Amino acid sequence: MSVPPPPNQWGSQPPTGGQPASAPQWGPPQPWGPPPGPPPSRGGKGKWIFGGIALLAVIAVTVVITVLVVGKGSGGGESPTPTTANGSDFASANDKGPVGIITEDPTCDAWGRIAREYSAQSESVQWAARDQTVPTDAWTPEQRSMYETVEKALNSATDQAKSLVKLTTHRVMRQLYGQFIAYGRAFSETIPRYTADDRFLAGATDGIASALAAICSAIDYRSAQTIGPLITNPDPPSQLAPLGDPADPPRFLSKPDAVCQEWTPLVEKFDADTAEWRETDPAIPATQWSPQEKAVNDQVAPIMAAQADALEELARRSDNPTLQDFGVLGAVYQRGFVKALPNYTTADFYLSQASAYLAASVNSACKGAAG
Repeated sequence: MSVPPPPNQWGSQPPTGGQPASAPQWGPPQPWGPPPGPPPSRGGKGKWIFGGIALLAVIAVTVVITVLVVGKGSGGGESPTPTTANGSDFASANDKGPVGIITEDPTCDAWGRIAREYSAQSESVQWAARDQTVPTDAWTPEQRSMYETVEKALNSATDQAKSLVKLTTHRVMRQLYGQFIAYGRAFSETIPRYTADDRFLAGATDGIASALAAICSAIDYRSAQTIGPLITNPDPPSQLAPLGDPADPPRFLSKPDAVCQEWTPLVEKFDADTAEWRETDPAIPATQWSPQEKAVNDQVAPIMAAQADALEELARRSDNPTLQDFGVLGAVYQRGFVKALPNYTTADFYLSQASAYLAASVNSACKGAAG
């Protein structure tokens, strides 16, 4: 079977690069390459990026941003109405209700360009293959040059993302852009004095960037539009993060949150419980599953549904509104993937990735706050 052509000539690429060395089951970091599509068809095995400790916690993820260009007119559904009543110039200022699967966003095209440029620069210096534990005072000239190249690329990306904070019509997208800026800048500032603990700032930065890319890819391949209306939105948030200054957003976790100590065990357990499923190939649609593959996917669905409930429950116990939104949105995308699983197509891959990277972002932010 061949994968249907993407909505535009470039398409988007599953995030397969940058896994830490502790996760050999996911393979070594992969080059980004130019214009793939959704997960490749059988014969070019894709990889699930999911679960717990291998991706999320002790060793921060590296550059795993989906390279995408979202097709024009790819969004579906309606955005929250931009506000002018309170004088705000944030298009998302009226978005105060429950989070849900995002079916369109006007900033995805621009984010695709920013992500592509950032990925190209980081790939050029083999950023994904670096030893993240080597501190500044032990760098070789090549390592120093690598960090300086990525610092420059990251500064450019965060500067460009500032305008997207106001333009997106979705509260959580606004928060994701803001936190990409906050963590990207925080990581850049550590480079002159970098230590191993600073890898968690890089992990949060790349996790947020990858979550944004997966959300936009789910829109581009129209999985979000077909699944979103079938998922019941959760309860509204108990509190809302302030709009803030898009030019200077603070990190959402400058100190550990009360739920942080439970976040890693939750994703570790999920990682262990889904180990067999993660060995399956995301490039194979449900129509081509073998009896064994179907059995594995049938068995994993209730595990994923239970984990989504646990993720939302844990996020709602936080007094941090951004953590709450990230966690609940991750649970919603997980439920969307469970809904899609019996009739899985390669486009649904990005629902899974959005959930995984939202969880990864919180986990790395928790680790960075504890350092």
